[in-house]
Amino acid sequence: MGGEIGYRRGVILVFAAAVLWSLMGLAIRLMGDAGTWQVLFYRSLGLVPVLFVVIWHRSGGLPFARIRKAGWPGLVGGTGLVFAFSGAIFAIQTTTVANAVFLFAAAPLMTAVMAWLLLKEPVRPATWGAIALAGIGMFVMVREGLAIGAGIGNLAALLSSVGFAAFTITLRWGRLGDMLPAVLIGGTLSILVAAGVIAARGESFALPLRSIGIAMLMGVVLLGLGMAIYTAGSRVVPAAEIGLLSMAEVMLSPVWVWLFLGESASAGTFAGGAVLLTAIGLNAATGMRHRPPPLTV
Repeated sequence: MGGEIGYRRGVILVFAAAVLWSLMGLAIRLMGDAGTWQVLFYRSLGLVPVLFVVIWHRSGGLPFARIRKAGWPGLVGGTGLVFAFSGAIFAIQTTTVANAVFLFAAAPLMTAVMAWLLLKEPVRPATWGAIALAGIGMFVMVREGLAIGAGIGNLAALLSSVGFAAFTITLRWGRLGDMLPAVLIGGTLSILVAAGVIAARGESFALPLRSIGIAMLMGVVLLGLGMAIYTAGSRVVPAAEIGLLSMAEVMLSPVWVWLFLGESASAGTFAGGAVLLTAIGLNAATGMRHRPPPLTV
């Protein structure tokens, strides 16, 4: 409803979402020893109502019709987000934030290849080059972290990457519709899956009020607002560039936990981050000459 979203604005929205998501590792650390499924449950409880309000506004007061309109892309994308959300939380809890986000960064590479294979979407040579440069930067950032052998956390991070790549592809698949309902579906499925796992394991839903508050704020602000602006921007930015812009999260996440919690971040982290930001900036600059036509929403 109302307004035109062009390439430049789309880039800004996707980048801003990545900045919000970069705070996720810090927030999860602040929750202490809360379990993965408890974090997912309460975070999703904060996420779903916010998304429903946004969808209600965007649909002119017809949210359920908009949700149904998402169809199979919405269901597939939402399912992908369950894997993305749970895998990311577990990875951050079982390895360093720097190591986890390095592996999250496999998502843009998976997204670019999936878009090329499934959607026949062309990828600019400059974008391939920028992805390669960014990959070098991220390797420099966390090579020390990979040496610690946190295998299960690494696998969880890769699973999260696959889930988020699947979600991104569904945004391109259904680009003429509002794909924010896919996030709502993902949040709803996350509540159900997390509650089922907690109950099946005989665990408790009880957490300190501070931890519940942090989890709910993650859902409302970091994920709710982040996903709302990401889904808006992603409609006008090619999939490979979306993934590359989102990698700003990789550079910032280790910085936040280092600044506020003293979690180690090596000189390599900052050197690699500089390379990463250079790749993002160069890709955005060259992409300005290849922006797709704006969409009216």
